[in-house]
Amino acid sequence: MTLDRRTVLKQLAAGGVGVGTAMLGLQARAANKPAIIRIGVAQPGIGNPPQFSGSSAAVANAKGWVEEEFKADGIKVEWFFFKGAGPAVNEALSNKQLDFAFQGDLPSIVAKSAGLKTRLILATGVRSNIYLAVPPDSPIQSVKDLRGKRVAIFKGTNAQLPINRVLEANGLQERDLRAINLDQATTLAALSTKDIDAAFGNINLLRLRDKNAARIVYSSKGGSPIFTTQSHVLVTEEFAQQYPEITARVVKTFVKTSKWASDEVNREEVLRLWAKAGTPYEHWREDYDGQPLRVRINPNFDPFLVARYKDSVEQAYRLKLSRSKFDVDQWIDQRYLKAALKELNLETYWPIFQVNGKILGT
Repeated sequence: MTLDRRTVLKQLAAGGVGVGTAMLGLQARAANKPAIIRIGVAQPGIGNPPQFSGSSAAVANAKGWVEEEFKADGIKVEWFFFKGAGPAVNEALSNKQLDFAFQGDLPSIVAKSAGLKTRLILATGVRSNIYLAVPPDSPIQSVKDLRGKRVAIFKGTNAQLPINRVLEANGLQERDLRAINLDQATTLAALSTKDIDAAFGNINLLRLRDKNAARIVYSSKGGSPIFTTQSHVLVTEEFAQQYPEITARVVKTFVKTSKWASDEVNREEVLRLWAKAGTPYEHWREDYDGQPLRVRINPNFDPFLVARYKDSVEQAYRLKLSRSKFDVDQWIDQRYLKAALKELNLETYWPIFQVNGKILGT
């Protein structure tokens, strides 16, 4: 049934929907634009307005640059934060509640293997360090001492696979531990009360170290990047197919943000911006010390990162964390990224990492 404009407005008003908002949505759809762009974040949001940290996506959120890009179009941008990390983002994606998501490799691999139709469009928050902490008086001195111990691992997140690589490099597997699935906040509490013997995690474990409530006995910092965590921005296939130009603009905005955030001139501002999400500035400074920003605030799916995702698909299937294997080269859609890099003259700005983890040319 076709309704005229006046009838539509009357029905919307009767239903409590603002006429301005409703017409905005109608106009956006008429111009092949979405009324809203919904972005999910596999981290809890801290503060008001909520913020997160550790990536160019976090900088774009804090600066409001995605909102700014689409303001003239009348397109609203909404960010959703998930305490349950990647698995919670997957649930929202499967329920068609998100269009884009900032997420780690493992949860997105699990979702893809289960049939969720997504495309990886931009790298962000790559080569991030993992840490292993124990109580101050623990006899544990290294990863090799974890056999049979109660060890916290936030399972289903992008830390699980590199943690397993660290274990394998030390002659262990996850089943050799009494692995306990705990989120970050619960891990910190359990380690403080010694309800667990050790915990793998990110730089948040440095908080306990500074309080003399934990010792750091392992860090991937300074070692091979195969033991670090990888993240990306993805888009649903449905959104990308319906709104290819909008998708390209989102990617371009993130690339421009990556350029700004990876400029050493902005190092202090970036780290202090991330600190607003709860992790102290001093810890970000320590974690990034001696490392160019362009190493980790890098949007490229270079040979190293593509190889890591391929290895992760194999590893997730071998460890029975995913249902099936699939073609990573088809999953990663670099069209938007390459177009943005070319348009912004940034094709050679970031270092390219080889499959072995070394920078091309070194």
